[in-house]
Amino acid sequence: MAASMRLLVRRAIRLSHRHVKVAAAGVSARSGCCWEPSSCRCYSDAAGDRSTHFGFETVPETEKAKRVYKVFENVAQKYDIMNDAMSLGIHRVWKDMLLHAMHPQAGVRLLDVAGGTGDIAFRFLEYIRSQQERQKRRAARSMKTPSWQDISNNYSTEDEDRPQESRAVVCDINKEMLKVGKQKAENMGIRAGLSWVVGDAEELPFDDDQFDIYTIAFGIRNVTHIDQALQEALRVLKPGGRFMCLEFSKVTNPVLARLYDAYSFQMIPVLGEVIAGDWKSYQYLVESIRKFPGQEEFKGMIEDAGFYCVRYYNLTGGVVALHSGFKL
Repeated sequence: MAASMRLLVRRAIRLSHRHVKVAAAGVSARSGCCWEPSSCRCYSDAAGDRSTHFGFETVPETEKAKRVYKVFENVAQKYDIMNDAMSLGIHRVWKDMLLHAMHPQAGVRLLDVAGGTGDIAFRFLEYIRSQQERQKRRAARSMKTPSWQDISNNYSTEDEDRPQESRAVVCDINKEMLKVGKQKAENMGIRAGLSWVVGDAEELPFDDDQFDIYTIAFGIRNVTHIDQALQEALRVLKPGGRFMCLEFSKVTNPVLARLYDAYSFQMIPVLGEVIAGDWKSYQYLVESIRKFPGQEEFKGMIEDAGFYCVRYYNLTGGVVALHSGFKL
């Protein structure tokens, strides 16, 4: 109930802010209305909506979300296979590097946005489990021949010393992607510490200050209002929480850039047609990468949202960048 009330309040605030901007600028940002202060009359233009990009195509903002939803609905069943084919399996290395940079400790709460197939959440839970196993082995080696008093103390403090359970919440706007993720979790036998939530990155269905880590991997470029998604990330993180974004970026080496462009535009849509029977969806995904801001520009957007200590690391020559920032 509290979460739904917060969503209603945020919508009302957003609408009021839009009207304030209209009055101040004399031109409506969303409706394209031109105002005459003396008579307060509004003249709507033919478009009636603010435009944005859908790949290289210009579309109304209200249409982009529907079209992106359809893309991922179409590719959901073949999404993981296509990731392996398109990246030659390197996407697995990128995601592993994200987890090593994150280095999560037992007890932390992760929110993985646009994470429908669960790759980041599965890695997170496995990383925590392996960390705990290493700690147990180290503890066992340090107590080779425990006394009866040590054994008694271990039994009495076992519950007190038990680490708080880590949890991962996978949030995705697309139900088909979540369905694929849930099936993967079931096949892998992963049940504990994992939740699946249908939610929009621009208006997350969570209260403030809920998560220790927010991740979004290869998803933020598909959001209509990136600045709004970043504000939501800041809102749901606890003070001290960390934002981490893995996304395609600008290749820094000119030779690699030419090879990458040729491969992207000539091979990836073909792979999409052959493997997934969908040329258009993968053509959009290639084009959306080119429309996404470069490393420095995106770093500035994260800082503008209110994050501190923002840094980025180029992976594979800038094909992908890992951006990180903290909520203070």
